[in-house]
Amino acid sequence: MHLLAAILLSVNFLTSHPLTGQANMSVLVQNLNTGEVIDNYRSEHVVPPASVMKLLTTGAALEILGPGFRFPTLLEYSGYVENGTLHGNLYIHGGCDPSLGWQGQTAFLYQWVKAVQQAGIKRIDGGVVADMTMLDGEAQNPSWLCEDAGNYYAPGIFALNYYGNTMNIVLKSGEPGSVASVVKTEPAVEDVYFINHIRCGKITYDGAFVSGLPFSRERYLTGAVPSNLGTFGVKGDLPNPGLLLARHFTNRLREAGISVKNNATYEADYNPLTTARTELYIHYSEPLSEIIKETNVNSNNLYAESLFRFLGTRYTLPGTIHNSQDLLKDYWRRRGVNTQNAIIKDGCGLAPQDAVSAKTFVQLLTVMSRSTNKEAWLASLPVSGQSGTLKSLCPGTPLEGRIHAKSGTIAGTKNFAGYIDMPNGETWVFAILINSAPGKAKNIQTVIQQYLLDVYKAHQ
Repeated sequence: MHLLAAILLSVNFLTSHPLTGQANMSVLVQNLNTGEVIDNYRSEHVVPPASVMKLLTTGAALEILGPGFRFPTLLEYSGYVENGTLHGNLYIHGGCDPSLGWQGQTAFLYQWVKAVQQAGIKRIDGGVVADMTMLDGEAQNPSWLCEDAGNYYAPGIFALNYYGNTMNIVLKSGEPGSVASVVKTEPAVEDVYFINHIRCGKITYDGAFVSGLPFSRERYLTGAVPSNLGTFGVKGDLPNPGLLLARHFTNRLREAGISVKNNATYEADYNPLTTARTELYIHYSEPLSEIIKETNVNSNNLYAESLFRFLGTRYTLPGTIHNSQDLLKDYWRRRGVNTQNAIIKDGCGLAPQDAVSAKTFVQLLTVMSRSTNKEAWLASLPVSGQSGTLKSLCPGTPLEGRIHAKSGTIAGTKNFAGYIDMPNGETWVFAILINSAPGKAKNIQTVIQQYLLDVYKAHQ
């Protein structure tokens, strides 16, 4: 097919389709090898990227920190050790590692206990303190919607993250019209207080919601659940994951026969005049290459925001959201990516104010394709029909396994940005951002899939 005719056909498919014709849209498809534009529709128009925003965050982190970087968490103590007694506090100094206790994996605490034992400490005449001062106290991004705050997918971000910063709230439903009762939390959180308005009704879906703010003991439970369902879980955020970690560590120390005088506490306010401490042990996360793979393949908001906030600490301490925003925008501008009109409020795409153009994403993807970190970058992206959030895109079609991309999904929105491997050995780079469409995201994806297949077949 003639190139111009193919372009007009593909653009017309998107702009005339009932689901996408009136949507807020930005599209660019380009030959990575030659620079030839395959398709272009309002490519410089900024639109909300949803989770495609994670490409800016993970790409910058990979380039600045390197694939082998590991987040450090330090065990330190104040005071001095004499005759087996620590006359001071034991500190867990957070470094923004998002993976501590991920999916309930807490075996590392026993290694921490061993480190204390090897230091000859048998008694702590103080307590375990969670030091979360690397970041400021604004753990919840102010640009996120109120309805998201407190939910498992929008937890607060701290210098000490633990258990994915989420808890499973186990409830029991009863007769229609009754209020579901709270049975327990997993992990157990001793001082959280639930204001519970979850009603049991004649419904077949889970309509329960959790809301609350970081450091607050209160969590509001609203919505409805099926009646007489028995016990079930609703996920919400942990109010203070650093404090929970300090408590768990205290318990492990006591179980090992190490006396700890005081209960666990935390520090959240940065103080440059902090009393000198002695380093006891350094816990390192898995390599950054694995961190960004989890971020992009499973669209992990906690991981993305932890990277985003950590990058902001390169400007000053404590790290602030504003610093993270500036760093991300300035970094890509210096790499030749046009971020002048981009609006960057967070690192994961939850903020509805985020706005980025298809052209910006294509420029970023082009830069990363020529990076010395290209291999780790490509490995972090889901594959069409095979993995992560792209598993449902193009399965059983000629494009299965040929697309490496990040997706973004919210109500009425479906976005993709990444690479297409062509049969002739060339690679295309693309961004398709479709917002405010009058339909479900899965139906919008069907339209995008057909669009990609049509363009692919026209140029193979």
